[in-house]
Amino acid sequence: MKNIFKFLAVCAIALSATVTQAQDESNKWAFSIGMNAIDLYPVGEADQGLGDYFENFFDVDSYNIIPAPSRIQVGYYVGDGIVATGALAVNNIDRVGESSIDAVTYFSADAGLQYGFRNLIKKNGVLDPFVGLGGGYNWVDSEGFGTFNGTVGIDFYFSENIAFNLQTTYKHAFEDANPKHFQHVAGLKFTWGGTDTDGDGVYDNVDACPNVAGLEQFMGCPDSDKDGIEDSKDNCPNAFGPAESMGCPDTDGDGTLDKDDNCVNEAGPAYNNGCPDPDSDGDGVLDSKDKCKMVAGPASNNGCPTDRDNDGVVDADDKCPDVAGIASLAGCPKPAAPTAQEQAQLNAYAKTILFDTAKANIKAESAKVLSDITAILKKYPSAKFSIDGHTDSVGSATFNQKLSDSRANEVKNYLIKNGIEENRLTSVGYGEARPVGDNKTRAGRAQNRRVEINLMN
Repeated sequence: MKNIFKFLAVCAIALSATVTQAQDESNKWAFSIGMNAIDLYPVGEADQGLGDYFENFFDVDSYNIIPAPSRIQVGYYVGDGIVATGALAVNNIDRVGESSIDAVTYFSADAGLQYGFRNLIKKNGVLDPFVGLGGGYNWVDSEGFGTFNGTVGIDFYFSENIAFNLQTTYKHAFEDANPKHFQHVAGLKFTWGGTDTDGDGVYDNVDACPNVAGLEQFMGCPDSDKDGIEDSKDNCPNAFGPAESMGCPDTDGDGTLDKDDNCVNEAGPAYNNGCPDPDSDGDGVLDSKDKCKMVAGPASNNGCPTDRDNDGVVDADDKCPDVAGIASLAGCPKPAAPTAQEQAQLNAYAKTILFDTAKANIKAESAKVLSDITAILKKYPSAKFSIDGHTDSVGSATFNQKLSDSRANEVKNYLIKNGIEENRLTSVGYGEARPVGDNKTRAGRAQNRRVEINLMN
């Protein structure tokens, strides 16, 4: 039985450390009332004329029960799926196993912690199995004694606030002279405490818009035009529109949203505010097809002046007219740089760099991934990179800013020491300012603690 206690304790501690769901996040209070049955037989003392552990465990003939509500319990949700409980019970004991004895009165007062598995099975589901640990004080007639308690049970919810409760508690007496026993319980549990100001079915404590009725899928916030986009993220909250245009319509289908379209019912290019196509430079090429709208050019060259290397930069403005390049570099080629796949790989590697907790020291196990990063950077000797440090929101913003600066700089120094030229690297820390995940969750915070390596030129 000691091993069973250890197992229950380990389960409760491990789950409370990894799961953030609650037995009843909104309704923190619970009250239970029911009947209790005391069984002194299957307690592992065969040498005392009793049964081994769990022997005849389900033999109701050995249960001591009074035909009335005989136990009450109050519970309060304290966080991380854990409920603190206190209970009082009364009973009348006149049998041990199937043997009758002179009747004695039984009282108990118990307290402990329970951990519910309801949201591991299904969010707000019907079943809520739980385990618990605690202690109590019991009186058999005038004799009092303490016990260490281990509980397993299950609640069956048949409405949001009412459940049928079944549980059994093994009570291990601290002294051999006092009786070990099981206390079985069946009854009803009632939960309360939640507030729903706007009456939308989403409790205020999880309602992002507690004073405006909304939808559960949007955490209680409204979708006024019913286009599947909540109002706060809908650029046109009162006009039905698709998600790809942030909820705004485009009546004439010309790619210019109605809110920006000067000709809502006539298709036209965006540069002309959605109105029909003009020819601004008079070269016979309509602006929608003219790549040089304000400079005349032949249709064969898309309305632009001559462009020998066909890079979209006219020769007059092209510093490399015989070599295709990009406009941002005046028509010259972009320096050799990592491919999009390599850039993605760089950041995938960077996010796995490990540091000592709350410090900038790089852990030794990160040497392999830093070696892989160095290899990619050495392939592009003319490319420059920014090393960006980020943290989650745990701790002060000032500390997080310093920590992100230090970690980014530590990675930069490592790369320099391993052959990357210093003038190719910069480092900057953003602290908690640029999260990519939800800082309210463990997974989100893990995503936010990262280093990124980004191409600068």
